[in-house]
Amino acid sequence: MFKKILNPTLYHGAKKKTNFFEGWYYKITDKENKHSFAFIPGIIKGKNKYDGHSFIQILNGNKKETTYLTYTVDSFKFSHKPFKIEIYNNYFSLQEIKFNHYDKNIQIIGALKLVDLVKWPDSIWNPGSMGFYNYLSFMECYSHVCCIDGYVIGKLLINHEEIDFTGGKIYIEKNWGKRFPENYIWVQANNFPDKDIALTVSIGKVPFKCFYFNGFLTAFLWNTKVYKFTTINHSKVEINHTKNKINLSFQNNNHELNVDALIDKNDFITIKGPVDGKMNRDVLESITSIVKVEFIDLHREIILFSGISQNSGLEFMGDLDSLSNKKVYNE
Repeated sequence: MFKKILNPTLYHGAKKKTNFFEGWYYKITDKENKHSFAFIPGIIKGKNKYDGHSFIQILNGNKKETTYLTYTVDSFKFSHKPFKIEIYNNYFSLQEIKFNHYDKNIQIIGALKLVDLVKWPDSIWNPGSMGFYNYLSFMECYSHVCCIDGYVIGKLLINHEEIDFTGGKIYIEKNWGKRFPENYIWVQANNFPDKDIALTVSIGKVPFKCFYFNGFLTAFLWNTKVYKFTTINHSKVEINHTKNKINLSFQNNNHELNVDALIDKNDFITIKGPVDGKMNRDVLESITSIVKVEFIDLHREIILFSGISQNSGLEFMGDLDSLSNKKVYNE
């Protein structure tokens, strides 16, 4: 158990029998930003040992298509040394992705190597992006950013179309537990003109024993360093939103990070999310959104970075106003 706490990327569900989900999220784009895909391998365990399955969700952002591949629970295999997930001849690790699936609805074959990964900086006291919360065994949902940024080498043949992802970007995260939060915002961006810039944002209403609190995990990669804005390091967040935009403003003692995620309803596709042992929650997600970022040095009062990311990830649900720890003014 301690090994999995210190390495949250590993599979946590081997001893879980019922009411449990675990999924890894791989988002990739090609070098020219013509293609944006997300692959979600995972497993869901229901109310009894016969009520469950493993799965791979495939999101094609540019074509606004999603495919949900279902397999048996026994088709799900895992390894810890090194970390690897196998679902019926399809493989996922932190070094590569391999697909070998074809049926009447979708054919996807090929291999991608993942290189130069930038991981979330952690420590034994604060392992993974959730930090010391990983030591608590009663949380309803856990989240971990496995890779903030990285590069892809290789090609996939998807429905008779060969797509070369070489030089493109990779982002990896995972979630596990019983269900997604009731209210949350997720933003991911690493397709800036400057290729070594990346952003990940997760804000959610977190059940904690008999009460709830708002927690957030935000990291910004700039100039080879990862800057963290989190509940754990006592950063602050302010949320403003309209029907066309979500504005997030994070602040700690040294820096301010402003994020504008533009909302275009035509960008979103419906995927499946977990609720108490079933993958029956409709979740709207975009992997082709535009995200604007401004990073400010508060002491010198200068803008360190300002830029726009194409093909970014965006997902939100529930009462967004309730997530801010500052007063919110809607336009």
